[in-house]
Amino acid sequence: MSGDHGPRIIVPACFSALRRNPFLQIILVGDPAQLSLLLANTPSELSSRLSIHPASEVVLMDDPPAQMLRGKLDSSMRVALQLVHDHQADACVSAGNTGALMALARHVLKVIPGIDRPAIMTSLPARSGPVHLLDLGANVDATADQLVQFALMGSLALELDGVAQPRVALLNIGIESIKGSQQVRLAASCLEQAGTLNYTGYIEADAVFRNEADVVVCDGFTGNVLLKTTEGVARLMATQLREEAGRTLWRKVLAVLNRGLWRELGRRWSPDRYNGAALLGINGLVIKSHGGAGERAFLAALETAARMSLEDLPARLAQRLDALDGTHKAAR
Repeated sequence: MSGDHGPRIIVPACFSALRRNPFLQIILVGDPAQLSLLLANTPSELSSRLSIHPASEVVLMDDPPAQMLRGKLDSSMRVALQLVHDHQADACVSAGNTGALMALARHVLKVIPGIDRPAIMTSLPARSGPVHLLDLGANVDATADQLVQFALMGSLALELDGVAQPRVALLNIGIESIKGSQQVRLAASCLEQAGTLNYTGYIEADAVFRNEADVVVCDGFTGNVLLKTTEGVARLMATQLREEAGRTLWRKVLAVLNRGLWRELGRRWSPDRYNGAALLGINGLVIKSHGGAGERAFLAALETAARMSLEDLPARLAQRLDALDGTHKAAR
């Protein structure tokens, strides 16, 4: 019910997700009156896999997260998370208030033992394949220990996805050992000494897109700025290419002749394609969509949730973290 566009975007995205994923079932959580109107023309072949679960309140984008722990007990966000907790749903997808989603997820689903704070991770386009970045806004500040935990969760998540020995790097303002904040330098020291990850050192922002690491770790403030900057640059390039292509007749002809190339580049760099970030460290699968996501972007978030649900990512991550903790205790 929340996000910038609410159910008028989310419901059509659900139709598309159901058509593309025949195993999928979706529960729409929110105001039955509003949702029923949007579902009036639901295709018959989809209706059996789409249902409504009532919730009388909505978490607004400017609601203080701490207040949502005590107020709006029947919000669509809280109810959706409770469905995951009660095993009535395998994942929760929300375009709502990020801080509230994180706070409520920690409260309702709890955090995996050994993790102080969950982190939001997503993939970004890079030269030879996607690169994964965390945290993206769940934790504005992060201690050295938390950065190490982010690195561990990101690495394990990629291993579970089939990437052998993912390269992990810390985002910094330089690659020299003396650069960076105190917490980043402390985290680097811990990662170098631990030896449990394939830690490759510091990485600068421009190198992220050259695939010099598989997992890039930073605090949520820095990660969110990098993510939004990347999206802004991608949209700027697309706009300027369209403007330049239409300036002369010859350029229009060339644009038509190369439309396949432009279409592929647009698809590869579209921020919509990468929408849907997992809250790693939660005892349950929670996917955060951009608040301003359109239909195509929200579809990407739904399909991310479906894929990670099939992979049972949270449970497998918890098992790996528990096994790793047991190994460390035995070594001590």
